[in-house]
Amino acid sequence: MQFDFSYDKVFGWPEVLAISKLLCERYGNFLRFGSIGQSVLGRELALLSFGQGNRRILFVGTHHGLEHITANLLLMFAERLCRAAENGGRLGRAAAKFLFEARTVDIVPMLNPDGAMIAQSGTFWQANAHGVDLNHNYNAGFTAYKRMEAEAGITGPAPTRYAGEFPESEPETESLCTYIRQTQPYALVCLHTQGGEIYYGYDGIVPRGAACLAGRMARRSGYVISEPTGMASHGGCKDWFTLEFNKPGITIECGHGTNPLPPEQSTSIYNEIEDALVEALL
Repeated sequence: MQFDFSYDKVFGWPEVLAISKLLCERYGNFLRFGSIGQSVLGRELALLSFGQGNRRILFVGTHHGLEHITANLLLMFAERLCRAAENGGRLGRAAAKFLFEARTVDIVPMLNPDGAMIAQSGTFWQANAHGVDLNHNYNAGFTAYKRMEAEAGITGPAPTRYAGEFPESEPETESLCTYIRQTQPYALVCLHTQGGEIYYGYDGIVPRGAACLAGRMARRSGYVISEPTGMASHGGCKDWFTLEFNKPGITIECGHGTNPLPPEQSTSIYNEIEDALVEALL
């Protein structure tokens, strides 16, 4: 399967997997292909790793089916890192040689491939194939969230906002949490859409460096620092990472509009956030 690496189109799971492997073949000196596990329906949860440094930073996209454009953004980021390293150049204000030698950049472009494929069929679908919203399936305020869920009339699997029976009940979240526990990244950045906002901290916990990093990312992107409210305020990946490890966890709500954002906006949204993504590596 051939790709012209135009990122301004819909990437389903087959495209994400194929492009991930093609990038690793093209930039084999810099990029490694791996997997953190499988989805409910057995789809590979692809992992791209750049660099060989001790400080590890993890980027995760497509927690939500309708937000599959975040996979495009992270694949673009991987290619740009590799191209800069191959050319001996810079990405943003960082020398790619420094990043390769001093950092390990882990990228999971599509954590929810089943949900993305359902959403791409024209269905309003944020959850995984079990009807569980992965970004509420983490052990951070889970009990409080279940109360809010009941108050909202959500009683079981649904297209969005059902948190599952217990934290990490889903193979996608369990696989990611296991990988994080094994690798102990210094920082976590989750890409969502949309709103041009950046979140950090959880329940009054602000790890050392988190506010500074979020501020730098906001300045570089023009996005605003904000705080999720209501049902969005519990159970998320960056919430769990903040609570569990007391390290910087960041959520970027990329782009503006209504989900799903048009894939034709991929390059323009990436150009908004590239410098912010690099800040997480410094």
